[in-house]
Amino acid sequence: MKKTQFFFPLPFSLFLVIVVSSTDANDQADNLYRLIKSKWARSPSEARQWTEFDLQNVTPQVHVGTQDGMMKADKIEALPGQPEGVDFNQYAGYVDVDPDAGKALFYYFVESAQDSAAKPLVLWLNGGPGCSSLGNGALQELGPFQVNSDGTTLFRNKYAWSKVANMIFLESPAGVGFSYGRNSSIYDHTGDKSTANDAYTFLVNWLERFPHYKSRDFFITGESYAGHYVPQLAYTILVNNKIGNRTIINLKGIAIGNAWIDDATNMAGTLDYFWTHALSSDESHVKINEYCNFSSNNFSIQCETAIDKAFDEIGNIDIYNIYAPLCLNPTLKNGSIGSVESFNPCSSIYVASYLNREEVQAALHAKPTNWSACSGYNWMDSPNTVLPVLEKLIASKISVWIYSGDVDGRVPVTSSKYAINSLKLPVKTAWRPWYTNEQVGGYVVGYEGLELVTVRGAGHLVPSYQPERALTMISSFLRGLPPPSSL
Repeated sequence: MKKTQFFFPLPFSLFLVIVVSSTDANDQADNLYRLIKSKWARSPSEARQWTEFDLQNVTPQVHVGTQDGMMKADKIEALPGQPEGVDFNQYAGYVDVDPDAGKALFYYFVESAQDSAAKPLVLWLNGGPGCSSLGNGALQELGPFQVNSDGTTLFRNKYAWSKVANMIFLESPAGVGFSYGRNSSIYDHTGDKSTANDAYTFLVNWLERFPHYKSRDFFITGESYAGHYVPQLAYTILVNNKIGNRTIINLKGIAIGNAWIDDATNMAGTLDYFWTHALSSDESHVKINEYCNFSSNNFSIQCETAIDKAFDEIGNIDIYNIYAPLCLNPTLKNGSIGSVESFNPCSSIYVASYLNREEVQAALHAKPTNWSACSGYNWMDSPNTVLPVLEKLIASKISVWIYSGDVDGRVPVTSSKYAINSLKLPVKTAWRPWYTNEQVGGYVVGYEGLELVTVRGAGHLVPSYQPERALTMISSFLRGLPPPSSL
């Protein structure tokens, strides 16, 4: 994992995002900060654009295609290299979301092995923007399998979230992973709004393909820039649910992890985290406090210099988990069977090898693709904050959780706390530890309409670093209960 330098751009009036090739955009951290640094100087009026979304900005027509026979066609007989004894159904394929533009989104769906009919439906979205929920979320974090170091075989994840839910992993927007558009011009028209509308269209069509899930309790989860994706999709669903002749999606809640939700507080929280965790110097901290006002659009040279210095002081560490080892030998190895109990810093190498195998793509019903973990975009719209959207979701009475691995340096727990504090919500249940397997799993505080949950010892990809604690947390969320308060 390479350290990412942060710097502020020269002021500009047009919203421009640096476009990077898929070979350069190799992780969520890089993609997120390319976006943030490119948009910091925009007009404050753009920050409120999602508060005015409502009915007038909802896609007037939603494409709904015929889905007859598609569920059966999407069923996976077996994934190459999967372990013996697989006792659950798997599906994968494409859903057309915009036939005129030739856009189709790829999904991987895992039904719960035990009593799937009684369990909720959960959508997982990775961030970026532009990173794969299949290669990241499903195969490195919370899916039923992870990839061995040979890049050809799989091992079980005994803490998969499919233990407690039926899981959809969506590669979104078009251009990410196996998802595609007819031509590259779609990358010039992609942003938060189009991503939310396309994901909504995907869900409407997917529920036609799997009609027995139409009335199921539905939850949306995700991490990183999914701090935008998830609330915006949830709000899009709630607005569309009010329109006649549209599919009613039974949305019950959202959970977003180490989520980028507010530029000003998140950046301040990141730099404070660096200093309090001995990653940056006192001198840089003093200068940042003296010269930087993160709620302002005017940044001095002194502020930019201080921030650059703080990031430079970090050195070459895995910013996703400040205490994790680096991948020092990124080569495939034969004869080694992985374990979900032990984080492997080279796992992304194994996943890329696996998903680029011809027989794997055929088993997934994917088009032949040079698959990569993340893609680059000319991102069209990204509000400076989604806090107003969260306020609307809270007002709707759905469940809203923000969770945070406490050793993540990319979107640290201080960023989440600062963002939540700006909402000025009353505290309902005081800060306390929660437990799993007779140990403190993290901490939780309940606000009016929102829960903040930390996961002890977890990094940016919470289930990768603390899979058992992550499963305890998400199980509680789906039951509508806070995490366990006792041993």
